[in-house]
Amino acid sequence: MTARVRVTEDQDELLHYRLSLRLGPVHARQRLGIEQETEARVFGRDKRSFHLENLTNAPGLIRFCLQAVGLLRRAQANSLKLTTEHNTFVLPDLPSAFEGFRILHLTDLHVDMDEANLQAVIRQIAPLDYDLCVLTGDYRQRTWGPIDDALDGMARLRKAIYGDAYAVLGNHDSVRMVPALEDMGYRLLMNEMVPLERGDSRLYLAGVDDAHYYKVHNLHRAGDDIPAGGISLLLSHTPEIWREAAHAGYDLFLCGHTHGGQLCLPGGIPLTLDSDCPRRLGRGLWQVNGMQGYTSPGAGTSVLNVRLNCPPEVTIHTLTRGPAG
Repeated sequence: MTARVRVTEDQDELLHYRLSLRLGPVHARQRLGIEQETEARVFGRDKRSFHLENLTNAPGLIRFCLQAVGLLRRAQANSLKLTTEHNTFVLPDLPSAFEGFRILHLTDLHVDMDEANLQAVIRQIAPLDYDLCVLTGDYRQRTWGPIDDALDGMARLRKAIYGDAYAVLGNHDSVRMVPALEDMGYRLLMNEMVPLERGDSRLYLAGVDDAHYYKVHNLHRAGDDIPAGGISLLLSHTPEIWREAAHAGYDLFLCGHTHGGQLCLPGGIPLTLDSDCPRRLGRGLWQVNGMQGYTSPGAGTSVLNVRLNCPPEVTIHTLTRGPAG
């Protein structure tokens, strides 16, 4: 056995050990096993879902179509024109200590896909004022293969984020990324909840593992320790679990995944959202059964670094009790 093979085996054993300690042996085995089983598939295990990002010739096909209609350069330029969107959630029962609490929401960064886009994100968030940063998944370009370039990009992004940063994984992300991300200072919420404290007041921040491709989310485990009447915020990569989350009693729901369509018709009409949810949940602010949600179109791009009629964004969410504060 060569030294390189021994090193690789030792690294794998250490990774499995750390994941078992962090997630529990069942979750760790489940996520790793499902990743290996479904890696790079174009069609999901249900044989109904279609994953364009896993189609080998998809980038070339999209590039050809945009070139044919003369929109390629414009679409590429659009992918770097980030906006900062401001959203307000009105919560009459919000503890007064959290009045005006600001949350920076980043999602679908795909940091190893386009260095210029990563730098644009870092520049965009530099002047922003916020109390907490949350990230809702898809940090890697591909849904399989190496993770090193994505981890390098996330490390550089972490240096640009001040204060606490909580995150969940998306369908492009491997559970193998968790130890390294947490070593950088991201706190991964893997079907978990953490209380946010200001004095004697609390908000409850929960996060679930990917519900789109791997189907390893567990809302019950994430929310069982949230006390009755506590204001709760759920992080999910995808909006697809909106019905489950609303019935579980979450007050707020932040997600991404859809890219807002990424390539949209005039008026921002998406050609596809790649998500099993009503189209009105595909981008921006929405409300279902008393739960308020926001689906960000994301700061990055997938498959090809292009956008049309759907600018990339970083989002500042402000929590308030109402007009009177």
